[in-house]
Amino acid sequence: MAHTGDPLYKQRLIPQFVTDKVKEAYPTVQSLIIDELMPLEATFLQKGFSAVWPALNKLRDKVKQQGLWLPVLHDTADNLALTLTEFAQLSEVMALSPLGHYIFNCQAPDIGNIELLGKYGSEEIKAKYLAPLIEGKIRSCFSMTEPEFAGSNPIHMATTAEKNGEQYIINGHKWFTTSADGAAFAVVMAVTDAANENPYQKASMVIVPTDNPGFELVRNISIMGETGESYMSHAEIKYNDCKVPINNLVGQAGTGFLLAQERLGPGRIHHCMRWIGICERALDMLCKRVMSRELDKDKPLASKQAIQFWIAEIRTGIDAARMMVLQAAQAIDQYGVKASRVQVSQIKFFVADLLMNTLDRAIQAHGALGVTDDTVLSFWYRHERGARIYDGPDEVHKSVVARQVLKEYKNLSAK
Repeated sequence: MAHTGDPLYKQRLIPQFVTDKVKEAYPTVQSLIIDELMPLEATFLQKGFSAVWPALNKLRDKVKQQGLWLPVLHDTADNLALTLTEFAQLSEVMALSPLGHYIFNCQAPDIGNIELLGKYGSEEIKAKYLAPLIEGKIRSCFSMTEPEFAGSNPIHMATTAEKNGEQYIINGHKWFTTSADGAAFAVVMAVTDAANENPYQKASMVIVPTDNPGFELVRNISIMGETGESYMSHAEIKYNDCKVPINNLVGQAGTGFLLAQERLGPGRIHHCMRWIGICERALDMLCKRVMSRELDKDKPLASKQAIQFWIAEIRTGIDAARMMVLQAAQAIDQYGVKASRVQVSQIKFFVADLLMNTLDRAIQAHGALGVTDDTVLSFWYRHERGARIYDGPDEVHKSVVARQVLKEYKNLSAK
C-alpha cells in the first residue's frame, strides 16, 4: 500500500510542535512502516512473531543505515537525539503497525529501561547492560508487578533484595513482566529496607541477568487466549535465592519508587502516542469498510447516521488526544516528570478510553471479520485492553486529577 494519497497517512503534524528534525524524519519513518512493514502483518498475525523475525532484522539494519535507530536517545552522536515531544510525533506513525516500534528499537519495555539506565545506571552498568541494549544486540524486561499485591500501588510488594556481603539475594514472585521471554536481563523492583518508616524509600531497583540460576521464568501468561512470544509476551517469574552483585543496583538504595515514577512518566507519553497511531489506523479501516459495504443497493453502511456519529466522535477524540499528549510531553521536557504529573494522568485515562472505543467501533463496523485474525483489529483488541490497567488503572489517574481540582477549591474556601 503506497502512503501517498491515502487520507489516513497524510501528515497530521501540529505546527507548534514540529521541528526540522521531525519534518525531515517523518516521511522516511512513514514509508518504512506503510510500504515495508505492513505487508509482513498477515504472516505475523497468522504464524506469529518468529515467522517474520528475519524480515524484521533486515528492516532494523535498514533503519540503522538511515540514522533513525533509537531516535529518542540523547547520549550518542549517531542518532537523532529527539526530545520527548519530537519523538512522540514519530512514535505515532510507528504505531500504525504493531511491529513498528521494534524495527526502530523503541519498543517497550526496552525504551523505558534505556532511559532509566542512561540516567541512573553506573558506568559499569552502562557498559555491561545499556550498551548492547542500545545496539539492539539484546532485549530486557521490567519486573515490578506481583500477583499477591495490587499492581496499582508499587509501594506494597513482597519481593526482597537482602544484602549479604557484596551481593544481593533476591527472593520473590512477579508477573506481567513484559518481554521476559528471550530477554537478557530484568530490572527488578524489590524491598531493600523493610524497616524504613517511609514507605516510598523501602524499595530499590536491581539488575538480574536472566541466565542467573535463581531466575525462573514460570510461564508466558495467556492473554485472552494468546501466550505470545519474544517481546510480545508477559511472563510470570520467580526469584529463588537469586544472587547478584551489589554493583547491579540502579541509582541509590531506597529510590525504587522514585525511579519507577521517573521511568513511567515518559513511558506514558510513549504509550499514549502509540495508542493514537493505532486509533488513526483503526479509524481508516472503519471508514474504508463502511464506504465499501452496502446494506442495500447504492446505500453503503456509511450512510447510517449512527456510523457517522462514530466517525465524528473518533476523529475529534484523536485530534484532541494528540494535542493533550504533545502538551504533556512538552511539559515533561521543560519541567520534568513530577511537575507534569496531573497532565500525564489526564492523558493516560483519556487516550486509553479513546483507544478501546475506537477499536470496539472498528470491529463492530467490520462485523464478523473484525473478530478474526484476518485483520489487525482483533490483535490490538486483545493486546491493548490492558491499556486501561497497566501503568496505573484509569481510576487511579482520575483520582489524581480530581484531587488536584478539588485542592484548588479547598484553597479558595480557606481564604
